[in-house]
This record gives sequence, structure tokens and C-alpha cells, in this order.
Amino acid sequence: MTSSHTDCHFCLQPLRGRKYALREENAYCVPCYDSLYANPCEECKQPIECSSKDLAYKGRHWHEGCFRCAKCSRSLVEKPFAAKDEVLLCTDCYSDEYSSKCFHCQKTIMPGSRKMEFKGSSWHESCFVCQYCRQPLGTKPLITKDNENYCVPCFEKQFAHHCYACKKVITSGGVTYHDQPWHKECFVCAGCKTQLSGQRFISKDEYPYCVDCFSRLYAKKCAACKKPITALGGAKYISFEKRQWHGECFNCAKCSVSLVGQEFLTRQDDILCNECGSS
Repeated sequence: MTSSHTDCHFCLQPLRGRKYALREENAYCVPCYDSLYANPCEECKQPIECSSKDLAYKGRHWHEGCFRCAKCSRSLVEKPFAAKDEVLLCTDCYSDEYSSKCFHCQKTIMPGSRKMEFKGSSWHESCFVCQYCRQPLGTKPLITKDNENYCVPCFEKQFAHHCYACKKVITSGGVTYHDQPWHKECFVCAGCKTQLSGQRFISKDEYPYCVDCFSRLYAKKCAACKKPITALGGAKYISFEKRQWHGECFNCAKCSVSLVGQEFLTRQDDILCNECGSS
């Protein structure tokens, strides 16, 4: 500005015909204004004179020519930029230095673009998709296999086991029987339908049976005690003329001595040791 009737508020020198600056309605000659109020430039540390453009960011000031990216030195005037530890960077340099890399494509996720976070890694929204159907996963439930993400329907179609009994997907746990997967709740006795997971059972014609049902339905009866002979735990039994005995029941009908591994005689339905049979 120029004036023909005021004096500098600081040095009181006439401003007639001279440039001056106003501050709080007071007029200052340019030298006084610069010495009193010019901001130091963050880059060159020189005062930003009133004849220069003062660019300010968060209380700091730069000459227009000093307002540049700290890494590539490109001008940031009227350009988008980012600050890191009080250092100004263009968006390209900031992305190279600090932005996340997409776990899938390994390219930078640019500032301001939407990204997805999962298990400590980042994805472009467009990269965070089901590996099989390629549909966006967003916040849908998903399952990871071999570092690839799948929506639940596709994972079940591709990888999940189906129960041999009910044909539905086994999502956790399960039992393997005859090389086939079963839900624990579906793996039941073919006779009484009691769950067999974690229990002792006996196989018959490819069906599992609890010990009680197998004994009741299929086990041979001991000729002495009339109880089932199951062979669980490696129990021994003796068979003779279409009759069977528990090892501990195969005794002389008269003196009760064990006949296991011994010669014996028969009399009607009885078995006898040689001594009792000869008397």
C-alpha cells in the first residue's frame, strides 16, 4: 500500500509515497513490519517478508518456494500432502514410506482409500474377496485356508466334510468311523441310539453298537452262566460242540476245577474232569 498522509507506527517516519503494511489498524513501513512481524520460514529460516507469500500449516510458516516435499523436493503448493513427525511429504512419498501394503497384491494402500484389516494384515477392499467366488467379503464371516480367504458357503462346498449319517457339514470336531466322517451327535449305537463318541463300541455289518446292545443282539451266551461272551479286552472263550463258555466258566460241573487246557469228559450237558467223569 502507499499513503501520502500517515507515518510509520514504529519508526514514525513518513509513509508518503512509500509502501506500507497495516496491522491492527496501524500502518508500518515495510522494513519495520518485516523486522517486527515477519514469520521465519521453516525451511530456510529466513523471514517471510510482507512482499512474499506466507504459507502456513499448523502454526508453522514457509516461503512459497520452500514449501516442498522433504523427500522428493516437489512443490506442495496447492497439492495434497501428509505430515509425519512434523515432516511434510507428498502423497506418493508418504505412501512409499508409511502406507500399508495390501496382503494380496502387495501394492500400496493409498491414504484416504478404504482398506480392510484381518488378522493383523491389510487388504484393498477390492482384494479382500472370497478366493473361490470372488465376491467381496467385507464384514461377512469367513474361513482362512492356506493363506486364502473363503466365504463360509464356498469353504463348505470346497473343503468341509459332510456327516455320513445326516449329510450336513461338520464345522468342528467330528468322529471318523470306517474312513467316513460323522458328527459326534450322529455317531450313535445302531440299536439303542446312544451316542458312542468316547465310548467303547463293537462293529457289526459296518454299524456301530454299544456293548450292551451288541451283547443282547449278537453275542453268544455262555453255556454255564448264560451271560453274553463279548471278547472285549481280549477275553478268552472256549467252544465245544456248538456250545461256548467264558474261560472262567469252563469248569468241571462236579468239582468246579478249571478245565481250560485240560482233558475233560462230557455227560449229557455237563463237562467233567477225568477224575469226576471216571468215578
